[in-house]
Amino acid sequence: MSLRKLKGVVAVTVGGEATNPSPNNESENKAKRQTVVLGNGSEVVFIPRFVSFDQAWTWFDYLHTHIPWTRPTIRVFGRSCLQPRDTCYVASPGLPQLVYSGYQPHAYSWDDHPPLKQILEAVHKALPGSSFNSLIINRYKGGNDYVGWHSDDEKLYGSTPEIASLSLGCEREFFLKKKPSKTCQESRDDQEPKSKRLKRNHADQHSFTLKHGSLLVMRGYTQRDWMHSVPKRTKVEATRINLTFRWVLEDPGAMS
Repeated sequence: MSLRKLKGVVAVTVGGEATNPSPNNESENKAKRQTVVLGNGSEVVFIPRFVSFDQAWTWFDYLHTHIPWTRPTIRVFGRSCLQPRDTCYVASPGLPQLVYSGYQPHAYSWDDHPPLKQILEAVHKALPGSSFNSLIINRYKGGNDYVGWHSDDEKLYGSTPEIASLSLGCEREFFLKKKPSKTCQESRDDQEPKSKRLKRNHADQHSFTLKHGSLLVMRGYTQRDWMHSVPKRTKVEATRINLTFRWVLEDPGAMS
């Protein structure tokens, strides 16, 4: 049995295999989901209470204990460094190899960790019409673990990827900012009044608090037009586990 405290709330969970998923009922999810239209075919859907508190801790305990975590060496701006979070990659058979920042992770099977299939089923149920065949799991062991500004715009995800992100454990802040226009940014800034420029800059940024059991979905052209990050937070000591579900194209070259 494990006992943990999160923001003054104590949760008691029993370790071991995850039980059948029991997300909050569908009508409650629909009522509480938030849709943020980013414009130009991009949007974010946020479900603050996708899964019950206790079920989320059961999943957290299983993943924290049973996933074969690794903290790989990656290349960023031409330099080798240790990735600032633990990770694991899961994918259906027959998909192209994932490579990012010079690192090619081993692809585990869904059958290697059966509770992941239960979590995937719950995500599919919450998002009718969506489909995912791969999963990147990240573990942030404290406030010094983070992910910098980036977009998941690899070709193997296609031009309009849908990415569903489930958060378990310690809450962290998630930021979105619009990519600057390379053609007209400087001229527009010179011509606009400062008050209008500040208002536009505010509209080009969004933030979400990813609490225990929440689900955030990025859709449309979000990866093409926006960047996202989970920054460092020095006062954070607890662990967060994040599952990002994606659809990998079997033949990314066909999209070229």
